[in-house]
Amino acid sequence: MEKLYIVGIGADGPASLTPRALRLVEEAELLAGGARHLAFFPDHPAERLVIGANLAEVAERLGSCLGRRRAVVLASGDPNFFGIARYLLGRLPRERVEIIPNVSAMQLAFARVKLPWDDAALASVHGRPIRDIVELVRRHGKVGLFTDDRHTPAAVARELLAHGIGDRRAYVCEDLGGPGERVTEMDLASLATSSFSPLNVLILVREGGEGVAEAGAEGAAGDGGAPLLGIPDDRFLQRRPHRGLITKAEVRAVSLAKLGLRPGIVLWDVGAGTGSVGIEAARLLPGGRVYAIERNAADAENLRRNAARFAPGRVTAVHGTAPEGLASFPDPDAVFIGGTGGRMAEILEVVCRRLRPGGRVVLNLATLEHLAAADALLRERG
Repeated sequence: MEKLYIVGIGADGPASLTPRALRLVEEAELLAGGARHLAFFPDHPAERLVIGANLAEVAERLGSCLGRRRAVVLASGDPNFFGIARYLLGRLPRERVEIIPNVSAMQLAFARVKLPWDDAALASVHGRPIRDIVELVRRHGKVGLFTDDRHTPAAVARELLAHGIGDRRAYVCEDLGGPGERVTEMDLASLATSSFSPLNVLILVREGGEGVAEAGAEGAAGDGGAPLLGIPDDRFLQRRPHRGLITKAEVRAVSLAKLGLRPGIVLWDVGAGTGSVGIEAARLLPGGRVYAIERNAADAENLRRNAARFAPGRVTAVHGTAPEGLASFPDPDAVFIGGTGGRMAEILEVVCRRLRPGGRVVLNLATLEHLAAADALLRERG
Protein backbone atom coordinates (compact mmCIF):
# COMPACT_ATOMS: atom_id res chain seq x y z
CA MET A 1 0.00 0.00 0.00
CA GLU A 2 1.54 3.30 -1.11
CA LYS A 3 2.02 5.91 1.59
CA LEU A 4 2.52 9.64 1.77
CA TYR A 5 6.04 10.38 2.94
CA ILE A 6 6.79 13.62 4.80
CA VAL A 7 10.54 14.05 4.65
CA GLY A 8 12.45 16.54 6.76
CA ILE A 9 15.26 18.35 4.96
CA GLY A 10 18.00 20.67 6.20
CA ALA A 11 19.36 23.91 4.80
CA ASP A 12 22.14 21.93 3.10
CA GLY A 13 19.58 20.12 0.97
CA PRO A 14 20.11 16.55 -0.27
CA ALA A 15 23.30 16.23 1.79
CA SER A 16 21.14 16.32 4.95
CA LEU A 17 19.08 13.28 3.90
CA THR A 18 19.64 9.67 4.92
CA PRO A 19 20.06 7.19 2.04
CA ARG A 20 16.49 5.95 2.51
CA ALA A 21 15.01 9.45 2.62
CA LEU A 22 16.96 10.42 -0.50
CA ARG A 23 15.75 7.30 -2.32
CA LEU A 24 12.12 8.09 -1.44
CA VAL A 25 12.53 11.61 -2.81
CA GLU A 26 14.17 10.34 -6.00
CA GLU A 27 11.32 7.84 -6.57
CA ALA A 28 8.54 10.39 -5.97
CA GLU A 29 5.93 10.92 -8.68
CA LEU A 30 4.55 14.00 -6.95
CA LEU A 31 7.02 16.19 -5.04
CA ALA A 32 5.55 18.84 -2.76
CA GLY A 33 7.28 21.44 -0.64
CA GLY A 34 8.16 25.09 -0.26
CA ALA A 35 9.80 26.77 -3.24
CA ARG A 36 13.22 26.68 -1.56
CA HIS A 37 12.85 22.95 -0.81
CA LEU A 38 11.90 22.09 -4.38
CA ALA A 39 14.84 24.17 -5.65
CA PHE A 40 17.19 21.55 -4.16
CA PHE A 41 16.00 19.14 -6.90
CA PRO A 42 15.93 21.21 -10.11
CA ASP A 43 16.12 18.20 -12.44
CA HIS A 44 13.62 15.96 -10.65
CA PRO A 45 11.08 14.59 -13.20
CA ALA A 46 8.15 14.44 -10.75
CA GLU A 47 5.15 16.71 -10.87
CA ARG A 48 5.77 19.61 -8.45
CA LEU A 49 3.37 21.10 -5.95
CA VAL A 50 4.51 24.31 -4.28
CA ILE A 51 3.29 24.68 -0.70
CA GLY A 52 2.46 28.17 0.50
CA ALA A 53 -0.82 29.55 1.81
CA ASN A 54 -2.68 26.78 -0.09
CA LEU A 55 -2.67 24.09 2.62
CA ALA A 56 -6.27 22.97 2.01
CA GLU A 57 -5.54 22.46 -1.70
CA VAL A 58 -2.31 20.63 -0.86
CA ALA A 59 -4.09 18.23 1.52
CA GLU A 60 -6.76 17.53 -1.10
CA ARG A 61 -4.19 16.83 -3.82
CA LEU A 62 -2.13 14.58 -1.57
CA GLY A 63 -5.23 12.70 -0.46
CA SER A 64 -6.21 12.04 -4.06
CA CYS A 65 -2.76 10.51 -4.69
CA LEU A 66 -2.97 7.92 -1.91
CA GLY A 67 -2.83 4.43 -3.39
CA ARG A 68 -2.24 5.75 -6.91
CA ARG A 69 1.02 7.74 -6.98
CA ARG A 70 4.02 8.01 -4.68
CA ALA A 71 3.86 11.47 -3.11
CA VAL A 72 6.61 13.02 -1.01
CA VAL A 73 6.36 16.23 0.97
CA LEU A 74 9.58 18.09 1.75
CA ALA A 75 9.54 20.10 4.98
CA SER A 76 12.14 21.92 7.05
CA GLY A 77 13.84 19.97 9.83
CA ASP A 78 11.41 17.87 11.83
CA PRO A 79 7.99 18.12 10.08
CA ASN A 80 6.32 16.99 13.31
CA PHE A 81 7.67 19.90 15.37
CA PHE A 82 5.67 23.07 14.58
CA GLY A 83 5.60 21.77 11.02
CA ILE A 84 3.22 20.68 8.29
CA ALA A 85 2.82 17.14 9.62
CA ARG A 86 0.28 18.29 12.22
CA TYR A 87 -1.95 19.79 9.53
CA LEU A 88 -1.73 16.82 7.16
CA LEU A 89 -2.24 14.22 9.90
CA GLY A 90 -5.48 15.95 10.80
CA ARG A 91 -6.80 15.58 7.24
CA LEU A 92 -5.36 12.33 5.89
CA PRO A 93 -5.53 8.72 7.16
CA ARG A 94 -2.77 8.48 9.77
CA GLU A 95 -1.93 4.89 8.83
CA ARG A 96 -1.14 6.04 5.29
CA VAL A 97 1.37 8.72 6.39
CA GLU A 98 5.03 8.18 7.31
CA ILE A 99 7.17 10.96 8.79
CA ILE A 100 10.94 10.89 8.29
CA PRO A 101 12.34 13.63 10.54
CA ASN A 102 15.57 15.54 10.13
CA VAL A 103 17.39 17.63 12.71
CA SER A 104 15.04 20.41 13.84
CA ALA A 105 16.29 23.97 13.46
CA MET A 106 15.44 24.38 17.15
CA GLN A 107 17.72 21.50 18.08
CA LEU A 108 20.46 22.90 15.87
CA ALA A 109 20.10 26.38 17.39
CA PHE A 110 20.63 25.15 20.93
CA ALA A 111 23.62 23.14 19.74
CA ARG A 112 25.13 26.26 18.16
CA VAL A 113 24.82 28.32 21.37
CA LYS A 114 25.98 25.32 23.41
CA LEU A 115 23.01 25.19 25.77
CA PRO A 116 21.01 22.08 26.72
CA TRP A 117 17.41 22.29 25.55
CA ASP A 118 15.72 19.54 27.55
CA ASP A 119 14.71 22.14 30.16
CA ALA A 120 13.65 24.88 27.72
CA ALA A 121 10.14 26.06 26.87
CA LEU A 122 9.64 25.84 23.11
CA ALA A 123 7.08 27.80 21.11
CA SER A 124 6.41 29.54 17.83
CA VAL A 125 5.14 32.99 16.87
CA HIS A 126 4.90 31.94 13.22
CA GLY A 127 1.36 32.94 12.27
CA ARG A 128 0.37 33.16 15.95
CA PRO A 129 -0.43 36.16 18.22
CA ILE A 130 2.85 37.51 19.52
CA ARG A 131 1.30 38.46 22.87
CA ASP A 132 0.86 34.77 23.68
CA ILE A 133 4.57 34.33 24.35
CA VAL A 134 4.83 37.12 26.95
CA GLU A 135 3.72 34.98 29.90
CA LEU A 136 5.67 31.98 28.57
CA VAL A 137 8.88 34.03 28.62
CA ARG A 138 8.00 35.54 32.00
CA ARG A 139 7.62 32.11 33.59
CA HIS A 140 10.62 30.38 32.02
CA GLY A 141 14.29 31.15 32.22
CA LYS A 142 15.08 29.55 28.86
CA VAL A 143 12.86 29.79 25.78
CA GLY A 144 13.29 28.80 22.13
CA LEU A 145 11.08 30.52 19.54
CA PHE A 146 10.39 30.05 15.86
CA THR A 147 9.75 33.49 14.32
CA ASP A 148 8.47 34.68 10.94
CA ASP A 149 8.88 37.71 8.69
CA ARG A 150 6.16 39.59 10.59
CA HIS A 151 6.80 38.47 14.15
CA THR A 152 10.54 39.00 13.91
CA PRO A 153 13.08 38.77 16.75
CA ALA A 154 12.94 42.58 16.96
CA ALA A 155 9.14 42.51 17.26
CA VAL A 156 9.38 39.88 20.01
CA ALA A 157 11.92 42.02 21.87
CA ARG A 158 9.70 45.10 21.65
CA GLU A 159 6.69 43.15 22.94
CA LEU A 160 8.65 41.79 25.90
CA LEU A 161 10.13 45.18 26.78
CA ALA A 162 6.66 46.76 26.62
CA HIS A 163 5.53 44.26 29.25
CA GLY A 164 8.44 44.90 31.61
CA ILE A 165 10.60 41.91 30.64
CA GLY A 166 14.11 43.14 29.95
CA ASP A 167 16.57 40.83 31.70
CA ARG A 168 16.96 38.28 28.90
CA ARG A 169 20.01 37.46 26.81
CA ALA A 170 19.03 36.82 23.20
CA TYR A 171 20.67 34.52 20.66
CA VAL A 172 19.48 34.81 17.06
CA CYS A 173 20.46 31.82 14.94
CA GLU A 174 20.08 32.56 11.21
CA ASP A 175 20.08 30.25 8.17
CA LEU A 176 21.17 27.27 10.25
CA GLY A 177 23.02 24.61 8.29
CA GLY A 178 23.44 26.81 5.22
CA PRO A 179 26.38 28.80 3.90
CA GLY A 180 25.05 32.02 5.44
CA GLU A 181 24.70 30.61 8.94
CA ARG A 182 25.24 33.19 11.68
CA VAL A 183 24.66 33.34 15.45
CA THR A 184 24.31 36.74 17.14
CA GLU A 185 24.15 37.39 20.88
CA MET A 186 22.74 40.63 22.37
CA ASP A 187 20.41 42.10 24.98
CA LEU A 188 16.73 42.80 24.30
CA ALA A 189 17.20 46.56 23.90
CA SER A 190 19.67 45.96 21.06
CA LEU A 191 17.55 43.19 19.59
CA ALA A 192 14.54 45.51 19.36
CA THR A 193 16.26 47.59 16.65
CA SER A 194 18.05 44.80 14.76
CA SER A 195 17.12 42.88 11.61
CA PHE A 196 17.90 39.33 10.56
CA SER A 197 17.29 36.73 7.88
CA PRO A 198 13.66 35.54 7.99
CA LEU A 199 14.93 31.98 8.55
CA ASN A 200 15.95 32.17 12.18
CA VAL A 201 15.45 30.71 15.65
CA LEU A 202 15.41 33.00 18.69
CA ILE A 203 16.69 31.74 22.04
CA LEU A 204 16.05 33.80 25.19
CA VAL A 205 17.87 33.12 28.45
CA ARG A 206 17.29 34.90 31.75
CA GLU A 207 20.42 36.80 32.69
CA GLY A 208 22.04 35.41 35.82
CA GLY A 209 20.57 31.92 35.50
CA GLU A 210 18.77 29.45 33.25
CA GLY A 211 15.86 28.38 35.50
CA VAL A 212 12.69 26.98 33.99
CA ALA A 213 9.01 26.99 34.93
CA GLU A 214 9.49 29.24 37.93
CA ALA A 215 6.02 29.94 39.26
CA GLY A 216 5.97 33.54 40.31
CA ALA A 217 9.32 34.35 38.75
CA GLU A 218 9.68 38.09 38.30
CA GLY A 219 6.41 39.34 36.97
CA ALA A 220 5.51 42.43 35.05
CA ALA A 221 7.21 45.66 35.94
CA GLY A 222 5.90 46.57 39.36
CA ASP A 223 4.22 43.27 40.27
CA GLY A 224 6.99 42.54 42.77
CA GLY A 225 7.21 38.82 42.01
CA ALA A 226 3.53 38.05 42.66
CA PRO A 227 2.67 34.33 42.64
CA LEU A 228 0.67 32.88 39.77
CA LEU A 229 -2.12 31.97 42.19
CA GLY A 230 -2.93 33.55 45.54
CA ILE A 231 -1.89 37.17 45.08
CA PRO A 232 -2.43 38.77 48.52
CA ASP A 233 -5.66 40.79 48.63
CA ASP A 234 -3.89 43.95 49.72
CA ARG A 235 -1.71 43.90 46.59
CA PHE A 236 -4.72 44.82 44.44
CA LEU A 237 -5.64 48.48 44.04
CA GLN A 238 -9.09 48.97 45.59
CA ARG A 239 -11.53 51.83 45.90
CA ARG A 240 -11.74 53.68 49.18
CA PRO A 241 -13.79 53.78 51.42
CA HIS A 242 -14.95 50.38 50.05
CA ARG A 243 -11.55 48.71 50.42
CA GLY A 244 -12.08 45.05 51.23
CA LEU A 245 -14.90 44.50 48.72
CA ILE A 246 -12.82 41.99 46.79
CA THR A 247 -13.17 38.28 46.08
CA LYS A 248 -10.92 37.00 48.85
CA ALA A 249 -7.93 34.79 48.00
CA GLU A 250 -9.49 31.61 49.44
CA VAL A 251 -12.77 32.10 47.54
CA ARG A 252 -10.80 33.07 44.43
CA ALA A 253 -8.92 29.77 44.52
CA VAL A 254 -12.13 27.73 44.69
CA SER A 255 -13.79 29.83 41.98
CA LEU A 256 -10.83 29.43 39.63
CA ALA A 257 -10.78 25.68 40.21
CA LYS A 258 -14.51 25.38 39.41
CA LEU A 259 -14.14 27.41 36.19
CA GLY A 260 -12.32 24.51 34.55
CA LEU A 261 -9.58 26.67 33.06
CA ARG A 262 -7.81 25.30 29.97
CA PRO A 263 -5.14 26.75 27.66
CA GLY A 264 -6.52 29.03 24.97
CA ILE A 265 -10.04 29.57 26.35
CA VAL A 266 -12.06 32.80 26.52
CA LEU A 267 -13.19 33.81 30.02
CA TRP A 268 -15.70 36.52 30.96
CA ASP A 269 -15.37 38.25 34.34
CA VAL A 270 -18.73 39.97 34.90
CA GLY A 271 -18.95 42.53 37.69
CA ALA A 272 -15.19 42.31 37.90
CA GLY A 273 -14.61 44.93 40.60
CA THR A 274 -10.86 45.14 41.12
CA GLY A 275 -10.40 42.23 38.73
CA SER A 276 -8.84 39.76 41.15
CA VAL A 277 -10.52 36.64 39.67
CA GLY A 278 -10.02 37.54 36.01
CA ILE A 279 -6.42 38.61 36.59
CA GLU A 280 -5.41 35.42 38.38
CA ALA A 281 -7.21 33.41 35.69
CA ALA A 282 -5.23 35.26 33.00
CA ARG A 283 -1.95 34.33 34.71
CA LEU A 284 -2.99 30.67 34.58
CA LEU A 285 -4.22 30.64 30.96
CA PRO A 286 -1.49 30.16 28.36
CA GLY A 287 -2.87 31.47 25.09
CA GLY A 288 -6.19 32.40 26.70
CA ARG A 289 -7.99 35.74 26.91
CA VAL A 290 -9.97 37.33 29.72
CA TYR A 291 -12.68 39.94 29.13
CA ALA A 292 -13.65 41.81 32.31
CA ILE A 293 -16.48 44.32 32.70
CA GLU A 294 -17.17 46.64 35.65
CA ARG A 295 -19.87 49.33 35.86
CA ASN A 296 -18.34 51.53 38.60
CA ALA A 297 -15.90 54.00 37.03
CA ALA A 298 -13.43 54.04 39.95
CA ASP A 299 -13.42 50.24 40.20
CA ALA A 300 -13.03 49.95 36.43
CA GLU A 301 -9.94 52.18 36.57
CA ASN A 302 -8.46 50.04 39.35
CA LEU A 303 -9.32 46.97 37.29
CA ARG A 304 -7.40 48.39 34.34
CA ARG A 305 -4.39 49.29 36.49
CA ASN A 306 -4.36 45.94 38.31
CA ALA A 307 -4.51 44.10 34.98
CA ALA A 308 -1.62 46.15 33.59
CA ARG A 309 0.40 45.35 36.70
CA PHE A 310 -0.26 41.63 37.16
CA ALA A 311 -1.36 40.33 33.71
CA PRO A 312 -0.21 42.83 31.07
CA GLY A 313 -1.77 42.28 27.66
CA ARG A 314 -3.93 39.37 28.85
CA VAL A 315 -7.05 41.12 30.19
CA THR A 316 -9.44 43.32 28.21
CA ALA A 317 -10.84 45.64 30.90
CA VAL A 318 -14.09 47.43 30.04
CA HIS A 319 -15.98 50.15 31.93
CA GLY A 320 -19.57 49.29 31.16
CA THR A 321 -22.80 47.67 32.26
CA ALA A 322 -23.77 44.04 31.81
CA PRO A 323 -25.44 42.57 29.90
CA GLU A 324 -25.27 45.32 27.24
CA GLY A 325 -21.49 45.61 27.49
CA LEU A 326 -21.04 41.89 26.80
CA ALA A 327 -22.12 42.28 23.16
CA SER A 328 -18.60 43.07 21.96
CA PHE A 329 -16.97 40.12 23.76
CA PRO A 330 -16.26 36.86 21.88
CA ASP A 331 -18.35 33.88 23.00
CA PRO A 332 -16.98 32.49 26.28
CA ASP A 333 -15.80 29.05 27.35
CA ALA A 334 -16.15 30.05 31.00
CA VAL A 335 -17.91 32.87 32.84
CA PHE A 336 -17.31 34.19 36.35
CA ILE A 337 -20.06 36.39 37.78
CA GLY A 338 -18.98 38.38 40.80
CA GLY A 339 -21.69 41.04 40.67
CA THR A 340 -24.89 41.63 38.74
CA GLY A 341 -26.06 45.10 39.80
CA GLY A 342 -29.54 43.70 40.35
CA ARG A 343 -29.77 42.35 36.78
CA MET A 344 -29.05 38.69 37.36
CA ALA A 345 -31.85 37.38 35.15
CA GLU A 346 -30.78 39.48 32.15
CA ILE A 347 -27.12 38.58 32.56
CA LEU A 348 -27.78 34.86 32.92
CA GLU A 349 -30.03 34.99 29.83
CA VAL A 350 -27.11 36.31 27.73
CA VAL A 351 -24.56 34.00 29.35
CA CYS A 352 -26.66 30.87 28.80
CA ARG A 353 -27.29 31.82 25.18
CA ARG A 354 -23.65 32.54 24.31
CA LEU A 355 -21.71 30.04 26.44
CA ARG A 356 -19.87 27.58 24.22
CA PRO A 357 -20.68 23.84 24.47
CA GLY A 358 -19.08 22.31 27.55
CA GLY A 359 -18.56 25.73 29.13
CA ARG A 360 -18.94 26.60 32.79
CA VAL A 361 -20.50 29.41 34.79
CA VAL A 362 -19.37 30.22 38.33
CA LEU A 363 -21.31 32.70 40.46
CA ASN A 364 -20.25 34.17 43.79
CA LEU A 365 -23.36 35.01 45.80
CA ALA A 366 -23.59 36.74 49.18
CA THR A 367 -27.11 35.74 50.31
CA LEU A 368 -29.31 32.66 50.31
CA GLU A 369 -31.99 34.70 48.54
CA HIS A 370 -29.65 35.36 45.62
CA LEU A 371 -28.64 31.70 45.59
CA ALA A 372 -32.29 30.62 45.35
CA ALA A 373 -32.94 33.14 42.56
CA ALA A 374 -29.88 32.01 40.57
CA ASP A 375 -30.81 28.35 41.00
CA ALA A 376 -34.34 28.98 39.73
CA LEU A 377 -33.13 31.01 36.72
CA LEU A 378 -30.58 28.39 35.69
CA ARG A 379 -33.09 25.55 36.05
CA GLU A 380 -35.51 27.45 33.79
CA ARG A 381 -32.77 27.48 31.11
CA GLY A 382 -32.00 23.81 31.46
